[in-house]
Amino acid sequence: MNTPATPWSLAARTAKMNPSVIREILKVTERPGIISFAGGLPSSKTFPVPEFRQACAKVLQDDPAGALQYAASEGFGPLREMVAASLAEQSRAAGVPWKVEPSQILITTGSQQGLDLVAKVLIDAGSRILVESPTYLGAVMAFTPMEPEVVGVASDDDGVDLADLAAHSSGARFLYVLPNFQNPTGRSMTEPRRAALSAQAAQSGLPLIEDNPYGDLWFDTPPPAPLTARNPEGGIYLGSFSKVLAPGLRLGFIVAPAAVYSKLLQAKQAADLHSPGFNQRLIHAVMQDGFLERHVPTIRALYHAQRDAMLQALAQHFPDAAKAPEQSLTWNTPAGGMFLWARLPAGMNAVDLLPHAVAKGVAFVPGAPFYANHADPRTMRLSFVTPSVEEIQRGVAALADAIREQQRA
Repeated sequence: MNTPATPWSLAARTAKMNPSVIREILKVTERPGIISFAGGLPSSKTFPVPEFRQACAKVLQDDPAGALQYAASEGFGPLREMVAASLAEQSRAAGVPWKVEPSQILITTGSQQGLDLVAKVLIDAGSRILVESPTYLGAVMAFTPMEPEVVGVASDDDGVDLADLAAHSSGARFLYVLPNFQNPTGRSMTEPRRAALSAQAAQSGLPLIEDNPYGDLWFDTPPPAPLTARNPEGGIYLGSFSKVLAPGLRLGFIVAPAAVYSKLLQAKQAADLHSPGFNQRLIHAVMQDGFLERHVPTIRALYHAQRDAMLQALAQHFPDAAKAPEQSLTWNTPAGGMFLWARLPAGMNAVDLLPHAVAKGVAFVPGAPFYANHADPRTMRLSFVTPSVEEIQRGVAALADAIREQQRA
């Protein structure tokens, strides 16, 4: 029997769309008994449920019609004012004053939508765009349908390699960068590197797309001031409420200069008219009276303890990491955020290791998909925020067993 021909003709750009590697791996972690270091999910222990319950009642009591009606595409005015004031205060405290106007704030349906809007507004087919190497996979997925040339710029523990950036920046539309507790590596850009990068980008006319979903999750000291604060007309800043409140509400924001704001707004209007007005009012209500100043430290304390548990377990099971790094798993020590970055012994491949680790009861994300080019197959991302301390200990032990078995094979 012949299969009927499909009447659908897909756009050529869909050939460049691929499923999220992380989302596919997360399906594996749903199996009973799997300890997952794979997901980039905030711990549900941090969700302020009582405060949301009270805020829901308040929003529906104060202005139910406004909360449930269509709303302005720019976002809920009081929330935009709150975001602008918070960014200005944080930047001032970090020593780089940044005058942020509410008129620069566009509320988005998660910061992931912000990346999609940036792609639609700034990328033509064949445009060169620059990303850190490695970089956030979700950004590359948002950019790719616009058919750019995505070029990875070398990075080290201090941030973007400025010499390599200079070698690739001619004609580039922008550099996408995560300066704080980067996904996937967990590393942060130092103040000297930020200052130098900002100056180099301004001099060469290279716009910066600064993504900062993790900046509030510092453990000991706050990160330096944003790149965008140093050159507001040359940067677009993306933020999120997902990591400090709740990802299920799907709210983030963009701070953009006037030169691009109107086009980002038009792209958003075409995408979804506006982000959910009820959710915006809910977040605004929850954040009254300095709630985040009380709540976020509890998240930091939890994640700090779980990072320490993972570091201790890794040191226990890989005691030769410092003296024989080519024969052992090695890793970094992030100063905040949700991830650490590890590298397998010489000759191993994280993609090949994954099914053996899953068979032992632990999952992780291989590092290769986070590279635009020249991927390091030995790298892996380990998230420490959702497993318990006891699960972290068992999971690292299982990972060590899987690695040693593969070394002997």
